[in-house]
Amino acid sequence: MKVAVKLFAALREQRGARELELELADGARVDDVWPALGLGEEPAGLVYAVNRVYAGREAPLAEGDEVALIPPVSGGAFLLSDEPLSVEQVVREVASDDAGAIATFVGTTRARSRDRDVVRLEYEAYEGMAEAEMERIADALKERHDLVEVAIHHRVGPVEIGETSVVIGVSAPHRAAALAACAEAIDTLKQTVPLWKKELYVGGEAWIGTGS
Repeated sequence: MKVAVKLFAALREQRGARELELELADGARVDDVWPALGLGEEPAGLVYAVNRVYAGREAPLAEGDEVALIPPVSGGAFLLSDEPLSVEQVVREVASDDAGAIATFVGTTRARSRDRDVVRLEYEAYEGMAEAEMERIADALKERHDLVEVAIHHRVGPVEIGETSVVIGVSAPHRAAALAACAEAIDTLKQTVPLWKKELYVGGEAWIGTGS
């Protein structure tokens, strides 16, 4: 049977393709995909998604499935954009007469990282799944906190020094819930949303992994 395989970040560069078609034996499972790619030793922390839903290695595959290989990730309205982000727009999206507080988080590109001079950042995303995971994060936050709305906007493509890479807005009746949920949102986004960051330095570059 044939499945479509999507690759991201360093895996995409290693293979030289973002998407390819793979022939697998009938009855194949997710765990059979990596060996069939011929890319050597499987990297630590790799996870898989089948048809844009995270899947275990024992999950069966069917003809025409889309299998995404997701390296460790460095993630209201849930937007990926290659244009500059607007904090004001995020605030407008979560504003409500029921809210007594709006908390925001704004992530920007800094000039120094890991004791090296940064030229710029480049973000890559598994579009479609990334937005769905942002929405899942928002739903989970609303279950744990007394919130009104949540919005998450994230850049893709190059982000220059001083530019904004992510904006999160959370509204709630009370400030404690808004602040706590906003902090939890960025921490969770960095762990679970299929977004990858490449740091380009003076004289080098590196893909940055989970929690960065």
